[in-house]
Amino acid sequence: MFEQLVDDLADEHAALERVLERMTAEQWELPTHAPGWAARDQVTHLAHFDEAATLAIRDPEEFRRALRRTSEAEYLARGRALSPGELLDRWQQASSNLIEAARELDPAARVPWAGPAMSGVSFITARLMETWSHGLDVVDVVGIERPDTDRLRHVAFIGVRARPFSYTNRGLEPVKTPIRVSLAAPSGAIWEMGEESDENVVRGTATDFCRVVTQRRHIADTGLEVRGTAAEEWMGIAQAFAGPPGPGRQPGEFAAEAKR
Repeated sequence: MFEQLVDDLADEHAALERVLERMTAEQWELPTHAPGWAARDQVTHLAHFDEAATLAIRDPEEFRRALRRTSEAEYLARGRALSPGELLDRWQQASSNLIEAARELDPAARVPWAGPAMSGVSFITARLMETWSHGLDVVDVVGIERPDTDRLRHVAFIGVRARPFSYTNRGLEPVKTPIRVSLAAPSGAIWEMGEESDENVVRGTATDFCRVVTQRRHIADTGLEVRGTAAEEWMGIAQAFAGPPGPGRQPGEFAAEAKR
C-alpha cells in the first residue's frame, strides 16, 4: 500500500511536470488566485518544501535546525531570482530527491514537520495534497490542462480526517456530529465515508470536494450538495492543510466554472 502511495506521489509530480514544461516565460509570471503569488511562487513553494521533506526524512535533526532559519519571504525571494528554466530544474531535482527518499522511508516512522511529527503514510499523503493543490493554483491561471485522477482519494481522505483540525485551528470546539461524505471520483467510482443513516451529508464530485477542503474554491462556486447544520458549518471552514487559517477563495471567483 505504501509503495502505491509513493507511486501516486510520483505520478502527481509527473502530471505537474507536463504542465510546467509547456509554460512560456510569461506564464511563469502570471498572478495566481493566492494574493501576491505568481505561478513561479507556487512552484518555488513546492520545490522548497519538497527539499525540506527530503531533509526531514534523511536528517531529522538538521531539518529542525533548518526550519528555524528560513522564512517564507526568504525562500520566495530565492525562487524569484531564478529564471523559469532554472526554477523548473530546481523543482525537478527536489521532486526526484523526495521520491527517492520516500521509497526508503518506513511508513510507520515518525517524520518531523512544522507541526506534530507525522507517520510516513501521512507525511507522503500530505506532500501529494500539496503538489496537487499548488499545482492547481498554476493550472487555474495558465490554461494548460491537468485532468484530475483518482489520486484525489488521498486528498479527499485528508479532507475528511482534518475536520476536527478545521475547528481547533480557529480556536473553536470541534463539532462531533457525524457527517456522511459521498463523492464521485474522476473514474466514476463512488467513495463513501460515514454512515448511511447520517443526517448531515456532503455529496458531489471529488473534484469539487477536494478544491473546497484545500481552499482552492469557495463552496458557492461548486456543485456540492450540503445538507445539515454541521455539514454546512464544516464546509464553511474546511482546511486540510497545516498552518494558520487561510482566507481561501471568495464567492464568484470561479462562478463560470461552477455553471459548466
